[in-house]
This record gives sequence, C-alpha cells and structure tokens, in this order.
Amino acid sequence: MTAPLIGQIEIDRYLRTGKIEQVICGGENYDGSRPCHYEWVKSLYDQCRKYNVTYNFIETGTIFIKDRKRYRIPNKRVQSQQAQRSGLNFKGKEIEFILKDENGSVIPKEELYLPHYHPVACEECANRLTCNGCSDCGKCKSQI
Repeated sequence: MTAPLIGQIEIDRYLRTGKIEQVICGGENYDGSRPCHYEWVKSLYDQCRKYNVTYNFIETGTIFIKDRKRYRIPNKRVQSQQAQRSGLNFKGKEIEFILKDENGSVIPKEELYLPHYHPVACEECANRLTCNGCSDCGKCKSQI
C-alpha cells in the first residue's frame, strides 16, 4: 500500500522477487494534504507492469499535480473517478487463494464468493481491481 503517496518510490528490486502480489496507490486527502504527482504514480505503474503485478491507483488525493498543473480535488468520489480515467490501473497475474472452511477443508472455487458491481456507481470507481464488490447497501442511489 503506497498511500499516501507523497514522493517517488522505487520498488523494482522488491517486485523482482515475486513476493509482492499487488500494489495499491493513492494520494493524501483532506485539508493540508501534501501533493501527489502524476509522474510518481506512473513510475509505480510502469514498475508493476514490468513484473506483471496488479497495480491499483485508487485516488488522486486532494492535491494532484500533472504536467506542472496543480489540481485541487476535495471530493473522494471524484478523486477515484479521475484515478480510473487516468488509465493507470493494471491487472497483473492472478493471486491464488487457498481458502479453507472451519474444518480445514479446502473450499472449492465454485463455492467461493464472486464479487458483483453496481452497473452505474461502480463503473468509474478506481478501487474495482481490489474491491470485494457491491454490498447492495443502497447508499449510492442518492449519489447517482
């Protein structure tokens, strides 16, 4: 988890080991937050793609800088939409989970939970790569 991303990070040597299965990135939020730069986000994206590791850019943060232009984005939903629109999300190799029930028996894949997503509210959400799906709580109806 590289959030809040407040500087350039080089993780190439760690990704090379194959022990990192996904990287989640996001800017810092709220008043007084430090800026997140597009170049930092893109650099992490490139490093993850190189090693086929899932990279999820979940939000820009309140202050986002791209092409020397400073954007103030206080709304977290808009931050997530902008992150999704950036094209800097990457689905790498599948993570293989071996889940067991309370008796220690392996749960067959066909019995595992399959996430589903709201057809409108989840469409532009940047969290989709690492999200467990919609809980059908109904909160998004007032936001659509």
